[in-house]
Amino acid sequence: MSLLAILVPSGVVLALAYRIYGRVLARLFRLDDAAPTPAVTLRDDVDYEPIAPQLLMGQHFSAIAAAGPIVGPILAGVAFGWLPALAWILIGSIFIGGVHDFSALVASIRHKARSIAEVVRDHMSRRAYVLFLSFVWIALVYIIVAFTDITASSFVGRQTLENGETVSGGGIATSSLLYLVLPIVMGFCMRYLKIPLWLATAVFLPLVGVAIWGGQRMPFDLGQALGTSDLAAQKIWGVLLLVYCVGAAMVPMWMLLQPRGHLGGCFLYVALAGAAIGLVLSDRLVAGDATIRYPAFTAWQTAKAGDLIPMLFITIACGACSGFHSLIASGTTSKQLRRETDARPIGYGTMLLEAMVAVVSLCCVMVLAGGDERVNQPPNFIYALGMGRFLEILGVPTAIGVSFALTAFTTFVYDTLDVCTRLGRYIVQELTGLSGRAGAWLGTV
Repeated sequence: MSLLAILVPSGVVLALAYRIYGRVLARLFRLDDAAPTPAVTLRDDVDYEPIAPQLLMGQHFSAIAAAGPIVGPILAGVAFGWLPALAWILIGSIFIGGVHDFSALVASIRHKARSIAEVVRDHMSRRAYVLFLSFVWIALVYIIVAFTDITASSFVGRQTLENGETVSGGGIATSSLLYLVLPIVMGFCMRYLKIPLWLATAVFLPLVGVAIWGGQRMPFDLGQALGTSDLAAQKIWGVLLLVYCVGAAMVPMWMLLQPRGHLGGCFLYVALAGAAIGLVLSDRLVAGDATIRYPAFTAWQTAKAGDLIPMLFITIACGACSGFHSLIASGTTSKQLRRETDARPIGYGTMLLEAMVAVVSLCCVMVLAGGDERVNQPPNFIYALGMGRFLEILGVPTAIGVSFALTAFTTFVYDTLDVCTRLGRYIVQELTGLSGRAGAWLGTV
């Protein structure tokens, strides 16, 4: 069976869900554009600032997606087969995860854009509220640690491809560093030169492609520069990423979060489109290249992953009631929502887009044979190798395609890292009463 028999129906189902069920949700929640949002009434241009939905959508999308729709589906697909993973992605994202994200966003904007923890405080005792908020903060720290480590691992070593080409971790590091500079320049151009969003996108998105292309030609190998092992270099990169998180969580949203989120969202769209077109062409031009080879179902229980229930739903967060998604929706997104009706595409629509990313990630497993040694690779490399294979059909060299996928992976994680840090700062300030600029810096650190 061809991958297109999975990819196309999945896209149609998600599109119909947004059009039909999304409208039902908008009516049930009585979205009203006449009601001013907190981004308008509390505007300070640091945390609260109303922005265009297309700009906010990219930012929210890349923040909630992160590594989730890549790592989870690949791990679950390898462990239990692609069919249970696919069913949960589609059913869960439409009827559970999407509804949860949407309702968390609406609840926040109707409570002065307060975090979901602060919203539920009205219905909890003080002790329960403090314990809940502390748990949320610990979870954010865990996310930062996990994503920092997996991102730092992409910046070291080398990946040898089937055709003998190599992809340098130092090259991914160079591309990622260049990627962080571009949105800062974009933010200043949009704010002070008044460049419209469409023009800024047309200029800076191709530059992201140049950064990916140039990264492999100018690799920044930290281990070689410092004369240390890859493991030591990975730890150093971890510390540098945490330092980045401190700065990124403190700068105004227009300077980094908004333009970087928009570029990251566009990056995701390009990755989706490239994979889809590559799959179509591979099915037509390269016989058997888009054929599903991995088993639809492997086992109810595996020694490494445990039981399918509940591990399938824990491994694939795309579809679950994600507490992290609710923190993003009620932490940064609600403070930038221009009008209530924007909650439908941003709160519900982005969860469905994340599901589509998860389906594409699952395709990277489905093209592998059951006994293929590549199924034992880390999920980010399985994703990168699959994307490289799809993009190669479009004439993109495999090494560039793999670099594109790995840079896209780190791009998603960047968005999550600094948003998590900013949310953690909000919680520290709420629990301790720290205020002012000094309090914000202390809370972030």
